[in-house]
Parts: sequence; C-alpha cells; structure tokens
Amino acid sequence: MSPNASPRTQPYAPALSAEVRDALAAHHPVVALESTIIAHGLPRPRNLRVAEELEELVRAADAVPATIAVLDGQAHIGLDKSQLERVAGDPAIRKLGHRDLAPALAAGASGATTVSATAFLASRAGLRVFATGGLGGVHRGWTETQDESADLRLLARTGITVVCAGVKSVLDVPATLQRLETLGVGVLGYGTDLFPGFYLSSSGEPVDWTVDTPEEVAEVMRAAETLGGPTAALIVANPVPRADQLDPALHDRVLAEALDACRERGITGQAVTPFLLDHLMRRTDGASLEANLAAVRGNVSLAARIAVAWAAARDRPAGQAAAGRR
Repeated sequence: MSPNASPRTQPYAPALSAEVRDALAAHHPVVALESTIIAHGLPRPRNLRVAEELEELVRAADAVPATIAVLDGQAHIGLDKSQLERVAGDPAIRKLGHRDLAPALAAGASGATTVSATAFLASRAGLRVFATGGLGGVHRGWTETQDESADLRLLARTGITVVCAGVKSVLDVPATLQRLETLGVGVLGYGTDLFPGFYLSSSGEPVDWTVDTPEEVAEVMRAAETLGGPTAALIVANPVPRADQLDPALHDRVLAEALDACRERGITGQAVTPFLLDHLMRRTDGASLEANLAAVRGNVSLAARIAVAWAAARDRPAGQAAAGRR
C-alpha cells in the first residue's frame, strides 16, 4: 500500500439492541420505526406515550420493534427505555436525514432519524420492513423550485418495504407518483386502488397494483428478491380508516389557506412543509394530528403483520405458495 493511501474501511455497522440482534439471528420478524415523529412530530409528554404505544403494537403481532436513532455519534437499531426517553425528552435532539448521518457520526451528535435515514440504517442492519406515517415527495411548484424530498432517491436504491399512508398531502401527489415510477420504486395499494392522501383515505390518484393481505405483500417481496436486478424499495400504501381521516372539506379549505399564507410571507424551500403542517394542525384544532396518529398506528400494525408474513414466506421452499393461495 502506498504510504499516502487511506486504509480500507469496513462497512458501517449500527449498534443493535440485544432484542433486535436475537430476533435477527433467529429469523424472527422485526419492524423498523423512525424516531423523528417522537422527537419533532408530537408535543411532550405525549410523544413518549405514543412511542411506547407503537412499539407495543408491533409486539402484539409477535414481532420485534426497532426504533432507530443516532445517540452520541452511534446509530442504534432498537432503543431501550432510557434511550427512548432521551429521544422524546431532550430538546437538543437533532433531525437527521440520510445526508446528515456521516456528519452526525463524525461529530458525536445525537438525532432522530427521518424516513430516508431510518430506511438506510434499517436496510444496513438487515431489516426488511419499515413503518412510518407519510413519505416526503415532490413539492408543489416543482417546475420553479425543483424541490423534492431526499426520501425518493434513497428509496430508489434501498431494498426495504415501507408501509405508509401515502405522501404528505401538502405535496404534489401526482408528480410524486410519477417520480416514483421514474425511479423504479414499486407501489402497492393495500385494500385500495387509489393512493392514500395521508390525512385522507384517498388522494384521488390511482395505483396500478392492489393487495389485500400481508401474505400477498410478502409474496411480492419474495418475487422481487427472486427477480434480482436493481435494488429499490416497495411502498405499501395503507389508507387511514375513513372514520379517522381528516374531514376532506376542512382539509382542502385549510390547506388552501396555508398555501396562500406561504406565498404572502415568501416562505420557500425546506421551510414550506413544516409551515404547512403546523398551519393544518392549528387551524383544524389538532384534528390533523389525530388523523396522522391514526394513520401511523394502522401502518405500524400492518407492518408488523407483513414482517410476520415475510418471515414465513422466507422460510418456505421456493415455489410453494402461502396457505390459502394458489
């Protein structure tokens, strides 16, 4: 080796909790959970109660929860009680996307992981199923700003199944779906032929493929693995129940007000989405937050069932269909 050459580094290995490590070793189902909703998406102390509730939903389906965060420069896959409390209670916890991981690790920083960071770290640790609320996507006015979430490109090269309630309704949903198609990211509607609208059960946009059971999702995952080729995520778009969705008329009216306020105040770039989501929460008296939480609960429960079905599908001999399917 040349004296000026850098030593070859080993691939980064996140720290696994004992529970997650044992589950992976035993081929037991594991579900990745993001931590941004805990640190930045909910008021204290409710955020900790929700974090614990989501982990319990995973356990109720006989799967293991793996909440992901970076603490003191170390990525953790699965948090213990004290770590979860720290993420929920420390106001200094940063918000980390995929691009922020290297600086955070190098600086010994602590942060909650967004969709892109969570998906990356989960996949690196060998997890195959990830539950979140709504994805990022193409922003309104893209032709002028060319602003889109880092979630999309990361998912285009990460082999993980993401259960979500669509993309945030403040975004350009048709453009986001077109972008996902361009990037080769698969989209399945779970029990629906219309793409969900995050706070709403439907965005009005069609999806090409519909599945009705966790076993069907697992079969798609297995078929994708068999095909090989470029690695990309599989999105399972799971609508919030109609009884729990935000009133569509209220949603449309308040969102229009929020977009007008953005233009009037000159809010642009990364500041747009937080502003719109905050406006929705305040102007709906918290109803948008409750719809968001209903969607997250449903996604976490479904992700756990998919993880269980995937564990069973992976252990079946090739060519053997799931029970009850031909």
